[in-house]
Amino acid sequence: MKKIFLIVFMFGLLGIGSVYAQEFTLKSKDLSGQLTENQVFSGFGCHGKNISPSLKWINAPKNTKSFAVTVYDPDAPTGSGWWHWIIFNISHNINELKADAGNPQQGLAPKGSIQSVTDFGKPEFGGACPPKGDKPHRYIFTVYALNVANLDLDERAQPAMVGFFINQHTIAKSSLIAYYGR
Repeated sequence: MKKIFLIVFMFGLLGIGSVYAQEFTLKSKDLSGQLTENQVFSGFGCHGKNISPSLKWINAPKNTKSFAVTVYDPDAPTGSGWWHWIIFNISHNINELKADAGNPQQGLAPKGSIQSVTDFGKPEFGGACPPKGDKPHRYIFTVYALNVANLDLDERAQPAMVGFFINQHTIAKSSLIAYYGR
């Protein structure tokens, strides 16, 4: 009886391990613990390059119909945080965004995707620029696997509206957090 229990227990652990090995995961070769000058805004007293980082995701759920990506700063002194980037209607067969995909003039965003208005007032990536002397802010990069092929929104959609629709259709999500202070 002890041998049977031990064998079942070991197979159970192996099964659990394989489930965890297949988790939906967001990665970036451009991000580590701190944002660099590349991801810092150019304006508001900040002197960065305003380049969205490359992002890649793996192990999306099989029933994913599209993806959305957001960048959010919950530490902005606004009472509601600050949305730095929102891109959605990314096809289910895409699993990465190239560096600077957040700049519409570069044409690097996936075909058919939509970048909507951020708190900077434009439909594009806006880098970090926390107030001088403030504690380092968290910048949360999140990819969402969605159960719909498209969100019925356009580039004028406000961050809260896009967030509402993303949350209504999320089947999985994965995030990276990087910090920046000045």
